[in-house]
Amino acid sequence: MEIYINQIKDMAFAYAPNVVLALLTLLIGFWIANKVSHILSIALHKRKVEETVIPFLVSIVSVLLKVMVLISVAGKFGIETTSFIALIGGAGLAVGLALQGSLGHFASGVMLMVFRPYKAGDLISAAGYTGEVESIQIFNTVLKTLDNKRIFIPNGAITAGPITNISGQGTIRVDIIFAISGDEDIDTARASVQKAADACSLILKNPPVDILVNGHEVGITKLDVRPWCNSAHYWDVYYFMQENVKKQFVTDGIRGPKPAMDLAISKQD
Repeated sequence: MEIYINQIKDMAFAYAPNVVLALLTLLIGFWIANKVSHILSIALHKRKVEETVIPFLVSIVSVLLKVMVLISVAGKFGIETTSFIALIGGAGLAVGLALQGSLGHFASGVMLMVFRPYKAGDLISAAGYTGEVESIQIFNTVLKTLDNKRIFIPNGAITAGPITNISGQGTIRVDIIFAISGDEDIDTARASVQKAADACSLILKNPPVDILVNGHEVGITKLDVRPWCNSAHYWDVYYFMQENVKKQFVTDGIRGPKPAMDLAISKQD
């Protein structure tokens, strides 16, 4: 029994420094990992990264740092860590190959969060769809279309093509074309359109409404009407002008176009 006790004492004295050093490494390493995660969270909030992705990124960084600390602690006890690193690397490669499409969408989502070409509430056109951004998720962007459909678009499909932020500037121009009879006086028609625009409180006074002649065809004169409004009022202004310009034309006696054709008749002997 005395021999066993002496052996235990010898082992305790031999391994005690390693145990203490391992515990210190574990405690200090976890403290540093938590500190780095906290600093990263603050930095992401300052960059105004989407709230939904911040906890995910912080948790990934925290787990990776703590795994590195555990591997370091294992090395203090004389455990061969090369095999662990190789195993983790192999597992990471296998997972990466299996989820390469999803990882691509995740990377695109991170890019969208960092560079912020649009944010929740913006009206955008991307990947062939137009709608209001409801949320930006890790793998998808959720759009609410103008007819109230919800569409989940993979982030990779969005970053692979052009992105049009329709409402990102705060104000937007509403482009509408009206056609009148080719016999109508242009200045009278322009004044009639201006009356309809002045009746809409959502149309901005500055810049003024553009009422321009777009072109002439047989029996038709086309007018480009371009009022400005706040981005949120785009469709309100669009449909207001469609209805009220027609009513104002009727009130002012402005005739609409009628199908016409020029005929050339030659007299033959």
